[in-house]
Order: sequence, then C-alpha cells, then structure tokens
Amino acid sequence: MKIGDIDLGTRPVMLAPMEDVTDHSFRLICKEQGADMVYTEFVSADALIRNIAATTRKLHINPQERPTAIQIYGREIEPMVEAAKIVEQAKPDILDINFGCPVKKVAGKGAGAGMLRDIPKMLEITKAVVNAVNIPVTVKTRLGWDHESKIIVTLAEQLQDCGIQALTVHGRTRSQMYTGDADWEMIARVKENPHLNIPLIGNGDITTPEKAEEAFSRYGVDGVMVGRASIGAPWIFREIKNHLEGNSSEGLSLSDKFSLLRRQITESIGNIDEYRGILHIRRHLAASPLFKGIPHFRDTRVAMLRAETWDELDKILSNIEHNILPQFN
Repeated sequence: MKIGDIDLGTRPVMLAPMEDVTDHSFRLICKEQGADMVYTEFVSADALIRNIAATTRKLHINPQERPTAIQIYGREIEPMVEAAKIVEQAKPDILDINFGCPVKKVAGKGAGAGMLRDIPKMLEITKAVVNAVNIPVTVKTRLGWDHESKIIVTLAEQLQDCGIQALTVHGRTRSQMYTGDADWEMIARVKENPHLNIPLIGNGDITTPEKAEEAFSRYGVDGVMVGRASIGAPWIFREIKNHLEGNSSEGLSLSDKFSLLRRQITESIGNIDEYRGILHIRRHLAASPLFKGIPHFRDTRVAMLRAETWDELDKILSNIEHNILPQFN
C-alpha cells in the first residue's frame, strides 16, 4: 500500500490519532513494536495559527517514528489552509484531516465529525488543503452523522475527487460515538466501489490479531488502524504483525510488557514533570490488559491509579508483577 511516494508495505497496521494518547513518546514505542505508520494527536487549526504552545508542541516528530502523519481539524477554510501550511513546515510525511472526531467540544462546534452535517463545506476544506501543500493529504472520517445518513460510499468518492491520497473510515456514525459495533460491512461497501482508486484504511474494533486479519481477508481494506486497543498495550502491533506474517513467535514476555509500561511512565515524567507525567499516563494504566481479570484487584488498582510519585507507582507495579500476577498465570 502506498500513500503518495510512501510505501507502507502489504497489509500495514497503523496507530490511530488519539488526543492525550499519541504523543511522540508513545508513537515511537508503537513504531518499535511494529506499527507501520503513526499519527499525532489531533491539532486544532485555530490554536495552531494562534501559536498556542501546547498545540505547537504536538508538531514535534522524532525521526525514528517515521512515517508520521500530523492530523488537523477545524471548521473554516482559511484557518485550515493556514494551519496546513504551518504543519507542512514541520515536515510530516502526511497531512491528515480529521472529519471523524465525535466528541461534543469538536463535533458540536462543526469540526471533526460535525463536518458530516455540511458535506459541501467539508469538500471545500479538503480541496483547499490539498491545493495548499505539497505533501500527501489524507482524510479520516465516519460512516455518516447518524443511522439515517450513512453517506460514506458516496462521500469517499467525493473526497477522492478533491485530491486526497488515502481515506480512513471508522465504522461508526457520529451519533454512535464509540458504542455498539463498528460496521465493517459498510466499510467493505466503500472498498467495493469501482470508482474508488485510493487506499482505504479501516478503523474500529481492531482489538485482536484475528480481527485485523479479518479486516484484510473478509472486508478487503488496504490497511487497518488500531486505536483504543493500543492504550496501555503498545505491544498489540507486534502481536498483529506476527499473526499477519505467520510468525509463531510468542511475542513479548510479561516482564517485557511491564518494562514497556515503566518506560512510558518515565518518559512521560521526563517530558512533563513527575506529577503531571503520572497523571498523563494513568489512562494507559487504567486500560492496560495486563491487569484485567485479576481477582480481588480493586484496592491495588485504586492505589495504582492514585499514586503521585514514580517511586510509589514503581513499587505497586513491582508488587503486581512479582507477587500478584504469578498467582493467576
């Protein structure tokens, strides 16, 4: 699969853009674990052109994490064009437009998935951004605004006509948010459109290697994107790639997985400070499959998520790894 001149190989697996998750440290770890391409947290066009420090920091790319896409969102043409030009100066491999974020503070203001209620404007923005930069432009969106307006088959072709070089489709409507099951049959219908010539990346509920395999073999997508299943489990990319490549390797040991979590914590602290770095990483700890299914774990879990220093958190993780988990493996 190629996006412009960027060759991602056959059946590529990508890290989805996620706010407060896909910072440069996490992207690099996922890349090391087998992600074929990674995406930044999504960047507000309005904040970027106002030179908000917290936003401009999101443009930092480690050369080792490439290929990297920077994703922007907004609701007006001129700010999106200006933001796209600023992003191009950061030299990402790809510029992605977010027409899929369903959260109220984005979609409710007409940006992200909110654009699914104003398709003419979505297409205007897309065409203007494509014409404003010299790097490949892609789009990530959803099936439609709600169950009554699943317009993605037609929309995909319209977006292609605007000049985008790949499309990612999350198999839910905006009204679904993240509930229910992703509709991969609808994603397959997009791929089956004989007029669609650009690569199609499928997104939604890719939580296991088997589901990634099904996305390729049954639904025919060119690539898959992993989002929430990578939070607290960046090794999922290694597991998926091993499965797709027929590699019978057992993957990472339990100790290796704990080492990765510790690395995330220490790098988060190093990038911010101890208190805020630990706050930032709690989402990963809360979501990590390492701790799921452990009986009578509630008190330990509460202590882990309330820890405010690295020493305190490290002691809790060590106790889980060496004293609690071995009892249940």
